Amino acid sequence: MKALLISAPPSAHSLTEDLTRTASDELCRQGHSTEVLNLNELQWDPVVRPTDYGVCEFRRPVGDHAADAHADGTLAEVVREHQQLLEDADLLVLLFPLWWHGMPAIMKGWIDRIFTERFAYGLHDGSGNSRKYGDGAFTGKRGLIITTAGDRASAFEERGLNGNIHDLLFPITHGVLWYTGIAPLESLAILGVNTPDWPGVEDARDRVRRRLASLDAEEPIPYRWMLEDYDSERRLDRSHAAGRTDLAIHVRSERAS
Repeated sequence: MKALLISAPPSAHSLTEDLTRTASDELCRQGHSTEVLNLNELQWDPVVRPTDYGVCEFRRPVGDHAADAHADGTLAEVVREHQQLLEDADLLVLLFPLWWHGMPAIMKGWIDRIFTERFAYGLHDGSGNSRKYGDGAFTGKRGLIITTAGDRASAFEERGLNGNIHDLLFPITHGVLWYTGIAPLESLAILGVNTPDWPGVEDARDRVRRRLASLDAEEPIPYRWMLEDYDSERRLDRSHAAGRTDLAIHVRSERAS
């Protein structure tokens, strides 16, 4: 298996940096090939700029420029290089600290710049249906989030003050990965790292190793397919999860039936 690790550590001494090394070492130990993109080391520019698409300024929607550049072969070299790494990967691992209930800007900017139109989205099947939410450009790949957060784990439970951790990560697991066809695995969230009772970095490393040990036989989060479970207005069919509006209704499971 080829794994592409995208890491957004705020510094070379951060927990994310440490866990990225742990994850890469563990995947290599299992016999997988790994490619690590440390966005901090790369000094990654998170801003989508006209030069990404070989133009001097945006005169039309950004997606149109991206589609043209993809067709004409005028995407910036760094964008093409990272897209090729993603194309070659079987597993995409996103490693980041949870900042303001989401990814740090540098990682969001990697997705903004690399997941371009006609590469990651904007595709259609033979019947003209949009290819997304299960049947996307990257169907066949799998994805995993490894994230950390300072507050206690109980604050990220279903009734926790911060919101359910699964709901907080839904824009990524469902809106980025599943949208483009990447089957998301259950995320690993290492919580409470700024609390007095945090077990420490060695415990966090062990959790990463244990999480990666089961990947080969693991089933992804069973998100629903757009063309099977939603009506023509892309609302969940009334036969599923009647009367509910929480995000779990988009998962095929007993709790969302």
